[in-house]
Amino acid sequence: MTFVGFFASGDERKLVLVMSAVVFVDTMFYAAIAPLLPSLAAQLHLSKLSAGVMTAGYPVGTLAGALPGGILATRAGPKLTVCAGLALLAASTLAFGLLADAVLLDAARFVEGVGGACSWAGALTWIIARSQAERRGALIGNVLGAAIAGALFGPLVGTAASVLGRAPAFTAVVVLAVGLIDQARRLPGVAAGSQQGLGDLGRAVRHRAMAAAMWLVALPAIASGTINVLAPLRLHRLGAGAAAIGATFLAATAIEAAMSPAIGGLSDRRGRLIPVRFGLAGATVLLLCFTLPRSPLLLGALVVAIVAALGAFWAPAMALLSDHAARSGLDQALAAALMNLAWAVGQVVGSGGGGAVAKAAGDGLPVWSTAALCGATLVLLAGARAPGGRPVREGEESAAR
Repeated sequence: MTFVGFFASGDERKLVLVMSAVVFVDTMFYAAIAPLLPSLAAQLHLSKLSAGVMTAGYPVGTLAGALPGGILATRAGPKLTVCAGLALLAASTLAFGLLADAVLLDAARFVEGVGGACSWAGALTWIIARSQAERRGALIGNVLGAAIAGALFGPLVGTAASVLGRAPAFTAVVVLAVGLIDQARRLPGVAAGSQQGLGDLGRAVRHRAMAAAMWLVALPAIASGTINVLAPLRLHRLGAGAAAIGATFLAATAIEAAMSPAIGGLSDRRGRLIPVRFGLAGATVLLLCFTLPRSPLLLGALVVAIVAALGAFWAPAMALLSDHAARSGLDQALAAALMNLAWAVGQVVGSGGGGAVAKAAGDGLPVWSTAALCGATLVLLAGARAPGGRPVREGEESAAR
């Protein structure tokens, strides 16, 4: 994708800053649900399945909006796509703060997920198109670090909402979203239109390398979706309150945010698969231990460790997917749509499916099944060749083949 208009260095820095703020605000609302879940479950009489459905509302919306958001970014450019996503975020966040019906709250989470798909597609397209291939992992890692920082503050918003009420807590998020629309609108440079569409995307995903990269985005989403539903409820059963649950996820996301830029840079220098392998090994062992702790402190420490292990996936896997898109000539906006799609499918399976299976068979089965997926993927990657410290370029062999 090409850009019209000249970006001075100051404008480029502002672009990165504003797009980082966009994903920060988006993930802040997404993560606010964790400490609210026990009180919402009690207030609205939610079962584990219903709690899973509410948690899954955002990724289901992202799933629905992934391809339209990517196509919007190719045809109308990332600026309009980001602004549309932020507008949906503001409206849905306000609704979530004011409504007191489970179905309507599920709908608000769904709309926010659609907005998130647009915001992420626009932001990633805008920034990746400005980056050099040799820095793609580090740049994605920096953006993800901002997103994870949003997840870091999300539990604080959720904890505040449990104390002060949802309306005043979430109104602040609305104000931030409206302010970011104004800032994004002022950024110079407009993406030139692309004629690529679903046909080009369909041809890309039929390649084994692209499918493998999507799986490496989806797998940690499955694991995190499962943990995001089961960990707050299990911590609550062991005696943890909303503040303790919020503190657990606060610590987990703080570590993940600090790791993400470094992991992305490592994948640029040493190859995309090296950090992924370490993450797979750690996640496999830690997930198998999920049902063992009998105190909230030990379970909280285990949740932090699991989230840290999953943090080794995101930047390398997304950079690998972007590498394959560049290699095949796929528009980076559609590559961003595939990232959203893979993440959303994983979150839906993990949160919705994990809650349903846990209701029927207990917490162990969904978590152990996820551990088995991580272990099997690690075995399959054992013989894969990493790209020798460089991103995959057009015409080179893919690390995922």
